[in-house]
Amino acid sequence: MSARDRILAKLHAAPVLPKAAPDIAAWYQTHRGTESIVEKTDRFRSCIEFAHAEVHAVSPGSWLDKLAEVLAAKQIGKLLVAPRTAHGASAIAGLAQGGIECRGYDSPIEDWKDEMFHAIPASLTSARCAIAETGTLVLWPDEHEPRLMSLVPPVHIVLLDVATIHNTFYEAMQSEGWANGLPTNALLISGPSKTADIQVTLAYGAHGPKELVVLLVGEEA
Repeated sequence: MSARDRILAKLHAAPVLPKAAPDIAAWYQTHRGTESIVEKTDRFRSCIEFAHAEVHAVSPGSWLDKLAEVLAAKQIGKLLVAPRTAHGASAIAGLAQGGIECRGYDSPIEDWKDEMFHAIPASLTSARCAIAETGTLVLWPDEHEPRLMSLVPPVHIVLLDVATIHNTFYEAMQSEGWANGLPTNALLISGPSKTADIQVTLAYGAHGPKELVVLLVGEEA
């Protein structure tokens, strides 16, 4: 019998001891206590701004004005939106008077791929929720807001309701029932796209948007 066979024989003969599954819920209960919306919002904002995201606090009635202000400051005259969403329809109706063209994602990408990759400077999407502990946005792509909206345009603007900010990733999965169904891609975004693969120099926009703008919607923001 070879050394390999002897080792494998010992492993197969070893008794299998039952191990209790870890109590994940109990660990997270002690790991992070209950926080108010304001506390979670402050922690989320601190973390995502540290990752070079741009954050603006807005109210439900002022987010469109702030969006127009952000676009004007960045000299962006064209915005990709999802016309079949409430925020997309609001952007189409409200930005036209300011001279901003809203391009709807309303047809298969194969029909306008060149425009998407070469003539769309910014996009607007919503976030399903966020994680305060890591400053992470959670996007839930669907047929209205496909993944390409948050992946291709150089500037990605995200609407986030502060009431949907969770303490931890575990809390987000449990409270929202992720086990009951997931999209093809659940996107976790913690800042602009960046890499340091080339000469160990940090560069933004290598694998996605080079700028991330978050509009925190809620009076608590």
